[in-house]
Amino acid sequence: MFIPCDPPPPRRPINFAEAHESDEEKQFRRVFQQLAGDDMEVSPCELRNILNKVVMKHSSLKTDGFSIESCRSMVAVMDSDSTGKLGFHEFKYLWNNIKKWQAIYQRHDRDGSGVISCHELPGTFQEAGFPLKDDLLKLVIRRYANEHGDMDFDNFIGCIVRLDAMCRAFKTLAKGDQKISMDIKEWLQLTMYS
Repeated sequence: MFIPCDPPPPRRPINFAEAHESDEEKQFRRVFQQLAGDDMEVSPCELRNILNKVVMKHSSLKTDGFSIESCRSMVAVMDSDSTGKLGFHEFKYLWNNIKKWQAIYQRHDRDGSGVISCHELPGTFQEAGFPLKDDLLKLVIRRYANEHGDMDFDNFIGCIVRLDAMCRAFKTLAKGDQKISMDIKEWLQLTMYS
């Protein structure tokens, strides 16, 4: 059974949110304001710059850095209000999950190669809350891994963000059932922006 994280809370007026935040949240908001700029939202380009600065500080992660397409995809699946950017709560949700998933990634990179081998991937996804059956694992490897079946950090994060978002979308649409029903318009809205 897939265990997606709870979605970020809906946007609230900034003054309301700031009045009810812990000291840790207030500190995170100050950092977010510096990163996001005047519009208080993070675009795919800004997300790419943020993530690549952080990743370059971790020499144990083998990566070419996050591509703009990868960041567009992450913004799209995390953008609950379809603005094309991440607001404070959307970014905080993504950031906290990336930190959690980075720790899982590093634990499963047992040989210290900086990548997760195809043999290490099932346990990595399992610990992240996504136990993948063989057929789905093969598709994920085909889409996100290199020709040897190894997955670097940026592809792992892109994959896990998408898995999480798709599971949350299914959970919302299924309303407790194990099946969903949608028309072509709903299907396209769900899949084309993500």
